[in-house]
Amino acid sequence: MHRIVISDTSTLILFHKIDEFSLLEKVYGELITTPEIAEEFGEKLPDWVKIQSVRDTKYQKFLETQVDYAEASAIALAAEFEDVTLLLDDLKARKLATQLHFKVTGALGVIHKAKQMSIIPKVKPLINKLLKTDFRIADNIIQEILKLNNE
Repeated sequence: MHRIVISDTSTLILFHKIDEFSLLEKVYGELITTPEIAEEFGEKLPDWVKIQSVRDTKYQKFLETQVDYAEASAIALAAEFEDVTLLLDDLKARKLATQLHFKVTGALGVIHKAKQMSIIPKVKPLINKLLKTDFRIADNIIQEILKLNNE
């Protein structure tokens, strides 16, 4: 069985803003998100993004005491699967998901994986596009991604 990948709103918005939304499909094939995230995204999602509600709404409400409701829904949904990766860019949400032992990646991780899979030839042009949005990331992390990709 393939790994389940659940995306938060920020990752969807970032790739939509830089006109690279299809990169998510090329890297993961299929994403799952929640109705809360789909609503927050505000655009029609393609068929390869499945929308699934969280069954344990009490757990979701508890997580909402730590992170926003959309991020809480993504983390709560992740708890319903065995092998899952969360696409999260918000630092607080990433820390919480990591504490809960989930595999976490974000926009830069997606770009790095796309390069590893030979979907894109270079990471730098996409990182430059990200930096023209409201995406915030420390310079040392950008340098690390560039170095990992020999750029």
